[in-house]
Amino acid sequence: VLVTQNFQKVVVKLVFMFVITLPPCQLINQTVSLEKEGCPSCHPVETTICSGHCITKDPVIKIPFSNVYQHVCTYRDLSYKTFELPDCPPGVDPTVTYPVALSCHCGRCAMDTSDCTFESLQPDFCMNDIPFYY
Repeated sequence: VLVTQNFQKVVVKLVFMFVITLPPCQLINQTVSLEKEGCPSCHPVETTICSGHCITKDPVIKIPFSNVYQHVCTYRDLSYKTFELPDCPPGVDPTVTYPVALSCHCGRCAMDTSDCTFESLQPDFCMNDIPFYY
């Protein structure tokens, strides 16, 4: 019993040390690329996004038909800004709207406002930078 208790204490200390070294869920400044179909180029803008780590758990015993939700760092409150892309041809609306994070929290991933994929594109990724071959 004493060995088990000591082992548990060591594991708790290691987990605690690991969690402390990871950046928590918080607002960060990020450059994102704005683009729109019909406009020839992307434009980088600075905005705030949610980034960081949330404590998650994975049950040892899997119960069939039960849901396990992993928390992610996501928006709590956000607003939207608009930007006019330069160089859009006549007839193409140059206005683009993008989100600005106001606060963050660890919660379930909301697919309507967040990229919930395992590996997503970087925020400054631009589709216009990819060559298109006919």
